[in-house]
Amino acid sequence: MKLTGRDAPGYFAKPEAHRTGLLIYGPDGMRVALKRQEVIAALIGPQGEEEMRLTRIPAADLRKDPAMLLDAIKAQGFFPGPRVAFVEDATDAMAPTIISAVEDWQEGDAQIIVTAGQLKATSKLRKLFEGHPNAYAAAIYDDPPSRDEIEATLAKSGLRDIGNDAMRDLTALARELDPGDFRQTMEKLGLYKYGDEGPLTPEDIAACAPSSTEAELDDILNIVAEARSGEIGPVMKRLRAQGVQPVSLCITATRHFRTLYTAASDPGGAAQGMGRVRPPVFGPRRDRMLRQAQNWGASKLEQALSLLTETDLQLRSAGQHAPEMALVERALIRLAMMAAR
Repeated sequence: MKLTGRDAPGYFAKPEAHRTGLLIYGPDGMRVALKRQEVIAALIGPQGEEEMRLTRIPAADLRKDPAMLLDAIKAQGFFPGPRVAFVEDATDAMAPTIISAVEDWQEGDAQIIVTAGQLKATSKLRKLFEGHPNAYAAAIYDDPPSRDEIEATLAKSGLRDIGNDAMRDLTALARELDPGDFRQTMEKLGLYKYGDEGPLTPEDIAACAPSSTEAELDDILNIVAEARSGEIGPVMKRLRAQGVQPVSLCITATRHFRTLYTAASDPGGAAQGMGRVRPPVFGPRRDRMLRQAQNWGASKLEQALSLLTETDLQLRSAGQHAPEMALVERALIRLAMMAAR
C-alpha cells in the first residue's frame, strides 16, 4: 500500500508493529535516512538496538549472502518486543531476495524496513510494497518540512510554546538547511531553552541557527551601513590581523548590500522584502538590517552596489598596483559617507 505525503509523517511517528514491512525511498539519502531512523526508533523503542532487536543488513552484504534477510526476520532474540530487519540502500537487483523474504513472513517475525534511492514506477521493489496488503511504501521528496512536521520535531526537543514570529523564522530556516542540519539546530534549540519556560523567540533561533555569513565581518558591515565612518579604521586593522582577505571582504559587503537592496526595492515594502531574502535573516540581525534598508532606500543602495562592483573589478585587475586592503577600506569609507547623506 502507498503512504501518501499527508499520511506518511503520522505513520513514521506511530508505525504499526504488526505490518510485514515498509519501503522508504527517494532521491535525498539524508531525508530517507532520517525517516528510517524515526520509524525504527518508534517500532523498537530506545533500548531496541541494545537489546539486539534490530538487524542491519547493508546492500553489499545481502548481495553476497541472500539468506541473511530471511534469517534475520525469523531469528528470535533473548529480549521480548518488536524486532526489525533493516535493509539499507536496496536496489531492484535485490528484489527477488526481498520478495522471497516478504512472501515467507509470518505474524511474529521481524518487520522488514527497506530504504532505497529514487525508484521508477516500474520498480519491482515499489510494486512489491505498494501491492502488498500488509506493507507500505513511502516516497520521500525534497519538499521542506510542513508546519506540523516542524512542530513535531520541536516537541521531541521539548519545545511546545512557539510564537508566530518564531515559527515564521523556523519555516524559512527549514527551507534553507538540509534535513540533518535542521534537526541538529532543533536539538540545539532544545538545549538552549532547557529550563526556560518562556516561549521560543526569533532571538533564540538567531542564537542557535547556523550563521550565513562570517561572524567576524558583521561589525564592519553594520558600521558602514549605519554611517559610522569614524569606526572603520580600528575594525579594519583587526580584520587585517585576523587574515581576512580583501576580495572576501568585498564579496561579503556586496552580499550584505544586495540583501538590503532586495528588501528596499520590494513593491510591498522593506519589511515584506526582508522576509523574502535568501538566505533568510533572523532575530535582532533581521531587525537591524531592516532599519538599514529603510534608511538607505533603493536608489542609494543601487549606487552602493555599483561602487562595490567597481572595487571588486579593481581587485581582480591584473594591472592593479595599489594595496588591495586599502582599496576596500576606501570603498567602505565612501559607502559610510554615502549613508550619512
